Amino acid sequence: MPNGARASRHLWVALVVLMAGTARIGPANAADVTPLDVREIAPGVYAHQAPITAMDAASGGDISNNGFIVGDDSVAVIDTGGAPIVGKRLRKAIEKITDKPIRYVINTTEHPDYIFGNTAFVGPGITFVGHRNLPRSMAVRGPHYIQTLRRDMGDALVEGVKLIPPTLLVDVGKDRKLDLGHRIIDLRAWPMMATDCNLTIFDEKTKTLFAGDLVYLQHVPVIDGSVLGWLKALPRLAAIPARLAVPGHGPVGADWPQALAAEKGYLTTLTADLRGLIRKGADIDQAAQTAAGSEASKWKLFGIYNPRNATAAYAELEWE
Repeated sequence: MPNGARASRHLWVALVVLMAGTARIGPANAADVTPLDVREIAPGVYAHQAPITAMDAASGGDISNNGFIVGDDSVAVIDTGGAPIVGKRLRKAIEKITDKPIRYVINTTEHPDYIFGNTAFVGPGITFVGHRNLPRSMAVRGPHYIQTLRRDMGDALVEGVKLIPPTLLVDVGKDRKLDLGHRIIDLRAWPMMATDCNLTIFDEKTKTLFAGDLVYLQHVPVIDGSVLGWLKALPRLAAIPARLAVPGHGPVGADWPQALAAEKGYLTTLTADLRGLIRKGADIDQAAQTAAGSEASKWKLFGIYNPRNATAAYAELEWE
């Protein structure tokens, strides 16, 4: 065999071996990604119900609900999961169901379980959407989230995470409507409640509400903002004329506004208990151990999040 031909053959073999090795990398290869489980809860509205569990390596970053809405012309994605692989799996699920282009990726809050899958959706023609405060919250808290979750979940799940802030912003008191093609979705930014950057998405056609972290079912609510603000805004939230709700955590497709009842009970009990403890002179450590104890049997992950909630709410209520 001539030297030139032999060299060309060796180069070809090397390329084949390299390509074969690349194909076995795993999650980075779209062909190897398993679509996320989603179900159609209303015509053109799809939701993924995540397990109720802690954000750790075993969870794979899949601990919060997400979904998408399909219009005649385009698709809006709502939250993307807690790791790049979750976002890739969600995108794979969308591609199995529709060939319409993804136009919007909407994040309902700043928490990493809702935004760390964003990287799977970066591309031409896709606009990221969020609360006016979301870019600032991502910038301030995002690096800490990445560091913490790298420790808790491991390098493999966090590798490739990028903080992708929204460029289309929604202000409190100024709802924004997006048209997906004969399908209008209404985006509402909320004042300080669970966080300072909560957004809800209401599909006018099917009366379905994606509520993000403003609604918890089975998973104990998490206060990362203002318990008083949350309780104050609940009547406005309940007034949204939805039929079904997708909570941030817990069963999707819940009846509305009945889905708010358990959460309201927890927040009311926590607030009343803390006010009583403060009047008695109890310190913040006592409050963290005892407040809302009567609610413990009603919620999952209570032991993890209730002490944090009590601590945060105590600091707010002691200055009433």
